[in-house]
Amino acid sequence: MTRSVVDLDRLTAAGVRDGSLAGRSVTVLGLARSGIALARFFADAGCRVTVYDVRPAAELAPATEALGRRPIELALGPDVEPAGTWAGADLIATSPSINPDFPTTEPRLRAALRVVVDAHLANPTGSPALVSEADLVLRMCPCPTIGVTGTKGKTTTSSLIAALLAGDPVHPTILGGNIGVPLVECMTELTPEHRVVIELSELQLPTLSRGTTVAVYTNVTSDHLDRHGSLEAYRRAKRRLAELVDGNGALVINADDPVVATYASLGRAPVVSYRLGRPAAAGLGLEEGWIVASAVERLAAAGGGRAETGPRGRIMPVDELAIPGLHNVSNALAAVAVALLFGVAPDAIRSAAAGFAGVEHRLERVATVDGVQFINDSQGTQPDAVIAALRAFPRPLVLIAGGRDKGVDLSGLGPVAAARADAAVLIGESGPVLAEMFRGNGMTRVELATSLEEAVARGDAIARDLLEASGAAGSSGPATVLLSPAAASFDMFVDYAARGRAFKAAVAALAEQQRAVRSSR
Repeated sequence: MTRSVVDLDRLTAAGVRDGSLAGRSVTVLGLARSGIALARFFADAGCRVTVYDVRPAAELAPATEALGRRPIELALGPDVEPAGTWAGADLIATSPSINPDFPTTEPRLRAALRVVVDAHLANPTGSPALVSEADLVLRMCPCPTIGVTGTKGKTTTSSLIAALLAGDPVHPTILGGNIGVPLVECMTELTPEHRVVIELSELQLPTLSRGTTVAVYTNVTSDHLDRHGSLEAYRRAKRRLAELVDGNGALVINADDPVVATYASLGRAPVVSYRLGRPAAAGLGLEEGWIVASAVERLAAAGGGRAETGPRGRIMPVDELAIPGLHNVSNALAAVAVALLFGVAPDAIRSAAAGFAGVEHRLERVATVDGVQFINDSQGTQPDAVIAALRAFPRPLVLIAGGRDKGVDLSGLGPVAAARADAAVLIGESGPVLAEMFRGNGMTRVELATSLEEAVARGDAIARDLLEASGAAGSSGPATVLLSPAAASFDMFVDYAARGRAFKAAVAALAEQQRAVRSSR
């Protein structure tokens, strides 16, 4: 008898809404953000759902509570045999970090999944398919999608794209993927009139079998080599979005990035390039302090024809952008390109871009305390991102960095840190290595701290010393204490967001302490 596994090629959001998955058996692997969303989606679609996670149940209490009262079977803990959780399943759905091709996947689970993949390839109708949340979303989504990827800048760019597209009230915009709402839970509510912006990381890209309507690239450097094994493998994963882009859509690429620039020939879709200079044909760039566009054609889904701009292709002055740094000008160019492709009016683009203040943990302005501004760039885990952050602020500047080494080459960071920052306060496992590197490049004031709270206090004290010295020299302006770690968070925090929140809490405590001192005088 042929097994009745779920045929992903025939799965639609409308079909799920009408009950096409009711009664099917689905196993969800991983109970993090994507896994929770997948479990709820399948349970609400009438499926019999089993969730597997190697972590013990006590550690997963908040996640299991997020499942509500849905009748979901939990298979949690290191004693559970993974393969047993999908015996008889019609479909297996995974969180993005779970992949039989990733060496970072739990070894038992990785080996068991390899058997599943091979069996499905040999007999697609007799064994369950393995599908990620991102691929499931792109298979079912009934409306145009904008996929955004890159080593750095994708969160800011995705968020800004969503803000600009919201300037067209006729087409509601949803932001998801790595950020925003879990998209799989929105699928049955979407219509063809919606626009969906999806931030896609190197975790999700290798799992995709479908492309997005528009593919947007910020940059591709080096990251996550522990998962991909080599720089070439990492870049191969990143190329996936360009290779799959809808031929009726568009490929938006950063012409200033030497790797991304080569992607122009990969897809079947028209290319729109952007650069920090004069725009190429069918592209965006900068002229006389303005963001300008040249010969950008709207998508067929937006009516086709030449995208509207102001005189001489002008969209907005660069200095109206609220997000700091030249790298964010590049991100804004990418976002404006997408908005033009979808026919958003230039006045609406200008207004939305000027009002966009950035996203949490990305050059986030936390507070200014007695002339010292504190910037939370906790997602600055990769050297290129930290270099961009250092270049976004004038001196006096104190850098807080350190954490768990990600295995990427940090040698390019040392000279820039020494040239741009007056001092560094270093934390975590990589703190001593960074201290040696910074001193070796000529930075004279380098300190180690045992906690982020101590680092904030030391950074503040150094910044005040620098302000006093610069005031005596006749200069003006605030000093900056910048958290941009150049490292992962896992030696001290559960993730980058927890590190960023701890930084903001430490700044708030410092501000309160300073207020108390002033009031006691």
